[in-house]
Amino acid sequence: MQTYRLGTSDLNVSRIGYGAMSIGGAWDDTPLTDSVRKAALQVLHTALDTGINFFDHADIYCNGKSEEAFAELWKESPHLRREIYLQTKCGIRFGPPHRFDFSYEHIIASVEGSLKRLRTDYIDVLLLHRPDPLVEPEEVARAFDELKSAGKVRWFGASNHTAAQMELLRQFLNQPLIANQVEFNPIHTHMLDEGILFNQYNARLTRNEGTIEYCRLHNITFQAWAPLASGKLTGKPRPNGGAHIQKTTDLVLQMAAEKGVHPEAILLAWILRHPARIQPLPGTTNPERLLAAVEADHISLTREEWYGLFLAGRGEALP
Repeated sequence: MQTYRLGTSDLNVSRIGYGAMSIGGAWDDTPLTDSVRKAALQVLHTALDTGINFFDHADIYCNGKSEEAFAELWKESPHLRREIYLQTKCGIRFGPPHRFDFSYEHIIASVEGSLKRLRTDYIDVLLLHRPDPLVEPEEVARAFDELKSAGKVRWFGASNHTAAQMELLRQFLNQPLIANQVEFNPIHTHMLDEGILFNQYNARLTRNEGTIEYCRLHNITFQAWAPLASGKLTGKPRPNGGAHIQKTTDLVLQMAAEKGVHPEAILLAWILRHPARIQPLPGTTNPERLLAAVEADHISLTREEWYGLFLAGRGEALP
């Protein structure tokens, strides 16, 4: 697996990471079962065997159980903690009411909970999960400073943040933001559309203004969640998916056959082709599908192939 530095950090990470959102089973209060633990370990070992050394979490995933399931690795292979990088997120609180919380108290409490569930003394990267409209940047800075000085978090970043939201935070933080994690795949191209289509009446463009460019300018690694588009483009039956979904799926399958790889690899290769050095984080719990996806590390798309998927996924032509 090819590697690169994550943002301005000293972390040499696999350019494809693994999103551990679903390895904890049900999103409720039921405890982890042996079968869930076994399935989690199977896909995690598959990821490790492919060369993936970067694993993405969040305090809320499967109500905390995904972090617990991941920690099963240490029982059989405690040395692995020194060989991999853990990223987790905080800032979402389930209701009622459902809300976001970047307060000092919540950030500190969330990290303490993640450390306990992950059974580790430190987290390599902490991301702010979803923008909090009530954010007080001074409180975020205070929490980050305390976590950094205590050795509990090494590096920090954001998730689902716009360029302006990151710029606001950076004015107060004493640590750099090294990553921003946003949904990105051939049928979710909003981050690209706004740089091409100057249309003030298209609401989907306004939120994402300059986000990719901002990350590139400030050496903030752009991470892609849902890089496999939740299975919509790899041949699974999708009733009422729309004509452009089917067209994009057909193109993905055609390109996969031509290159002798699985369709999942084409989707990740499309992301990796972008010069922003985007890090896709596939979250499948199926080991075979993960193996199919990481084939992308060994293939590349031409400019023509990349634009073909881009246009098909958007369902419309460029001006």
